[in-house]
Amino acid sequence: MRLERAKTYAAEHGYAVEEARGLVWLDVPREALADFFPAMQELGFNYLANVIGIDYSSYPEPRPERYAVLFELVSIKGWKDGDGSRFFARVWVPERDPVLPSAVPFYASANFFEREIFDLLGIRFEGHPDLRKILTPEDLEGHPLRKDYPLGETPTQFKDGRYIDPASFRAGLAGGDPGLTGRRGGARRGYAEIYEDVRRAQAAEGEDA
Repeated sequence: MRLERAKTYAAEHGYAVEEARGLVWLDVPREALADFFPAMQELGFNYLANVIGIDYSSYPEPRPERYAVLFELVSIKGWKDGDGSRFFARVWVPERDPVLPSAVPFYASANFFEREIFDLLGIRFEGHPDLRKILTPEDLEGHPLRKDYPLGETPTQFKDGRYIDPASFRAGLAGGDPGLTGRRGGARRGYAEIYEDVRRAQAAEGEDA
């Protein structure tokens, strides 16, 4: 199976292999990418399906570097003798020097993916034929998918006085703050009190509760 050959290649070169939930990641040093991609093509990984950029700066567990770029390589079944195998080549990218070799010379499908990562995370891909913004305006400063990018947000106000503060909401989701919502205009009414209001309204209209 071609996936086993890729894992063997990783082991021979000292690359870490991680497997979980039916997925496989090979940790490839960025300086090895120029040799890694053609080697994977020789092993039958004939398609690059996706390139993903991640900022781990607020991740709860330690990571080798702030950024990671994942290249999803696929051996398409029925094309060039592919067998359907797939895995992610994970490359850790240091914050102080966020640069990787481009995969475009080996997989043309990397073109727009790498432009998106450059635009939204600020990771540069050396050797890319047209590395420029693809989603945000030319005059937008910064990279919106970086965790420290400032967000312009407006709290959401509901009729009953409840409101959601975006910063507190995100903190709660990340486990940093249990309070996701705030209150304005008095204490919050519970479901039992509301139910009694409904019963009284039904009784006034002559309906059975």
